[in-house]
Amino acid sequence: MKDFIYNEMMVHVPLCTSKEAKDILIISDKPESLSAEVARHKEANLKVINCSLGEISSLNDASFDVVISEMSPDEAFFSHVNRVLRKDAQFVTTHPSLDNVEANKSLMKILGKYFKIIMPYSIGGSNTALLASKEYHPTADLILQRADMIDGLKYYNCDVHVASFAMGNYIRKEYLGIIKN
Repeated sequence: MKDFIYNEMMVHVPLCTSKEAKDILIISDKPESLSAEVARHKEANLKVINCSLGEISSLNDASFDVVISEMSPDEAFFSHVNRVLRKDAQFVTTHPSLDNVEANKSLMKILGKYFKIIMPYSIGGSNTALLASKEYHPTADLILQRADMIDGLKYYNCDVHVASFAMGNYIRKEYLGIIKN
């Protein structure tokens, strides 16, 4: 998979879904490429922290519109992420392959305690990420102007955005009642 596909999909899907994506948090041990993608959004204020529960727990309440995470999550992590997100925020995280059904169901059930919408989406090839949203639906509330006005992208556009949420029937059936859309 081309790295630019991963980076563009991890960043632009939540930023183009959020009504006002101004304050963005990246939780990663290697945030440079993700940070470069966020910089394409001129209105964005970026904060980057390492994959550390201590760093997350020190952040202010309701201070971010979007959190993009590459940290291996657990219940404590999600509690802190929920605390730092605003009431209409987006959260994107990497997760096990959708073929690892039990691990994903467990992860999605935890996310379901905090988010109204939880949907896997393609980030290139057979790789997927999870978008969790407190308010906005990633296909119904896509900001088309923002999605198609980002300069210099190699992969992402509004058509790719919507198409990335298409899942086969076997996934829909396996995750029925777990995926919240």
